[in-house]
Amino acid sequence: MFRADSRSAIVAACVFAAACAGQPHGAATRVIIPRGASFAQAADSLARTGLIGSPKLFRLYGRFSGGDRNIKPGTYLLKHGTPWKDIVSALNGGRGLVNTITIPEGYTLLQITPLLARTLKVPVDSVQAAVRDTALLARLDIPSPTLEGYVFPDTYAFPVGTTARQAVREMVYSFERRWNPEWDSSIQDLKINRNDLVTMASIVEKEARLPEERPVIAAVYYNRLRRGMRLQADPTVQYALGHHVGRVLYKDLAVESPYNTYLHKGLPPGPVASPGVASLAAAANPANVPYLYFVATRDGHHEFRMTLDEHTSAIRQVRAASPKKKTAPRMVALASTTSRTAIKPTSRTASKIPVKTVSKTVSKPTGTAKATGTAKSTGTAVKSPAKKLTTGTSSTKKRSSSRTTTTSR
Repeated sequence: MFRADSRSAIVAACVFAAACAGQPHGAATRVIIPRGASFAQAADSLARTGLIGSPKLFRLYGRFSGGDRNIKPGTYLLKHGTPWKDIVSALNGGRGLVNTITIPEGYTLLQITPLLARTLKVPVDSVQAAVRDTALLARLDIPSPTLEGYVFPDTYAFPVGTTARQAVREMVYSFERRWNPEWDSSIQDLKINRNDLVTMASIVEKEARLPEERPVIAAVYYNRLRRGMRLQADPTVQYALGHHVGRVLYKDLAVESPYNTYLHKGLPPGPVASPGVASLAAAANPANVPYLYFVATRDGHHEFRMTLDEHTSAIRQVRAASPKKKTAPRMVALASTTSRTAIKPTSRTASKIPVKTVSKTVSKPTGTAKATGTAKSTGTAVKSPAKKLTTGTSSTKKRSSSRTTTTSR
C-alpha cells in the first residue's frame, strides 16, 4: 500500500513538474478544439501540433488538477513551450481563442466587409471605416478612397476581441510582406506605379482560370493600353455597377463610372478586387506575346489572337464547340505586349460607346448574349460576334446586337 501510494505521489509530482516547466517561444500555433470534444481528444489535438509531448501525461495532469472538466471549444493560438498549467487554463477560460477567416483571391471589399464583420462580431460600419484608414492609404500612396486590392487574400486567425481596424491593418501588412521587391523594378520598366500594377493584377485575377494564362492575359491588356485601345474588361464593369451580378449585360456597358473600361481609356482608378501573389507576379512580368484579343472556352482556357478577324473566327469555333441549347462561352477581345515600352495607364478620357452604331436587326440567339468589343468567359458564356462598331479609339471593334452573358467568378 505504501509503495503504491509512493508511486502515485511520484507520478503526480512528475506530472505537475512537467506542467509548470517550459517557456513559450516562437510563433503561435493554431489548434482547433471541436465542439463537444473531450479533454482526451483535446490532448490528442495538442499533441498533433507539437504543443505537448505526451497526451497520456497531459490527461493525467488534467485529471489531477481538475482542469479536464470545463474546456471551451474553438480555435486557439498557443506557443510551443507553454507550460501545461497555462494551456489548461487557456482551454478552461477561453484565452487564446481566435476567430479564423479566409479571404479568397478575387474578393472585393463588398464581399470582404460583411464576412469580416461576422467573423469579428463587430458592426459592418466599423469595418467600412477601417478600410478607409487614411493612415494606411497615405503610407501605401493609394489614390482611391478605400483599401480595395490591398486587403490581402489569405487565411487569418484573429484573437477574440480584435477590432476591425486591427484586423484590416494586419491584412494590409500581409500585402506588404508578400510584395516582392523585384516588382519595383518591373514597375520602373513598365513605367507605371504600384497602384497601376495592383489594378492590373486585380483584373487578371478576375479573368484568369488557368495559372499559366495569367501572364498572357496581363500582356493582352498591356498591349491594348500601348495601342490606345480601351481595355473593355468585364470585371471593371461588374465593379462599376456597385453590386454583384452573375452576368454582365449589354445595357451594363453604359454604366457611367471611371471604372467602366468600355467607356474610359486606360486603367481604372484602382483595383477591382484583391489579387493574390500569382496575379501580382503576372502583372509585374507579362508574357512577351503579341496578342490583342482572347476568347474563353467552356473548359476555362482562353484562345488568344492577334487580329480581329482571327478573333472573330475563334469566337465562331468556340460557339460551334459549345453544346446546343446551352449559354455560349463568353468572349474577350484584348491585347498583349512584345516589349516593356511606356504605358499610359492614367488616361481617363471618356468616350461614350455609340450605341446607335450597333445593329438591332440581327436575330437574338436562344441563349443570352451581350455584344461588346471584348469578350471573356468563365467557361459558361460567350460573347457573339457582331456588327461593326467604331469606339473612337485607334481600334475598330465588332459587337453583336444580341446580349452576351458574363458570369462572375
